[in-house]
Amino acid sequence: MDSPTLLCIDFPQALELRKETLESHGYRVKIASSHHAAMKMLEESSVAAVLLEYKREGVDTEAVACHIKQRFPNQPIILLSAYSEMPERILWLVDEYVMKSELPERLVPTIERAHRLAPRSNVQFSAGANSLVPSTLNQTRPAR
Repeated sequence: MDSPTLLCIDFPQALELRKETLESHGYRVKIASSHHAAMKMLEESSVAAVLLEYKREGVDTEAVACHIKQRFPNQPIILLSAYSEMPERILWLVDEYVMKSELPERLVPTIERAHRLAPRSNVQFSAGANSLVPSTLNQTRPAR
């Protein structure tokens, strides 16, 4: 478990709980306080997965996921949400979707898969709008 997991979560209590859960299973964790901080961290060092909270205060989660996939197409993104249904366009951008009601039981196995499949480094790519790659974590995608 070399590379850390990057957490982008708004609420301090939820952030601390996710951090403690992952660290108790041996995972290292980095915390990004904003989209810009997350992108800077991704450019400076690799992470095994990015855990994004859907509906972060004042943040367009879809735009953040899109931006990450454009710059780092192989970077696993795990979406965390309280909503039972998500727009298809967002599901196409992320590798896994975990409902908060399924925590922590589903979070740790999801992070484990991301660590197994994560790229070794965030090699810089010049990515266009059509360069998004299919998921490597979640094999069941919505039909187009």
